[in-house]
Amino acid sequence: MIGIVDYGMGNLFSVSKALERLGAEYFISSEKEKLLEADAMILPGVGAFRDAMALLQVETVKEFAASGKPLLGICLGMQLLFEESEENGHTKGLGLLPGSVRRFPGKTYKVPHMGWNKLEFVKSSPLLKNVEEDYVYFVHSYFVNATENSDILLAKASYHEEVSAIVGRNNIFGMQFHPEKSSKLGMALLKNFLQLAAERKVSQ
Repeated sequence: MIGIVDYGMGNLFSVSKALERLGAEYFISSEKEKLLEADAMILPGVGAFRDAMALLQVETVKEFAASGKPLLGICLGMQLLFEESEENGHTKGLGLLPGSVRRFPGKTYKVPHMGWNKLEFVKSSPLLKNVEEDYVYFVHSYFVNATENSDILLAKASYHEEVSAIVGRNNIFGMQFHPEKSSKLGMALLKNFLQLAAERKVSQ
């Protein structure tokens, strides 16, 4: 059972529909006890970092991460996994992954970054099993610099800057793009995340 965190700023509909297409059982909740019982957690997000941290049940997410069960942050949800963001002033994040979130300079190009960009895989991961590099759909004005987080970087993309597109360490994963809106590759990545959850449940 996959728990989707509802804190008032997530792309809940599109994520839940993607899980339905994959035949996954899921629930959407803001209740700590229910979320902690999930086999895996998805932290979606659309909007501003500071607002999200003010609304998010931080300790619930941290406790789930400490359990060793798979956790996936999507778009803003991925950014929240990091230590800090400069969006609307300095704001501390969950600190589950090292690094900071900064705004695209955008002096000679359009911000937000909105559209399809190709992934470049950097290191192997169960999340990337049996998938090939292809285009995925991004919508964001802030990003994590890939070169500063090479130990956790699984895939990157380029939009005038190097963008950390997929990150991961142990049971913590993040995707800057929207896998639920990224055609076959996005669905394959979500399927691999579900497989991680299933394998951990069996091994318990």
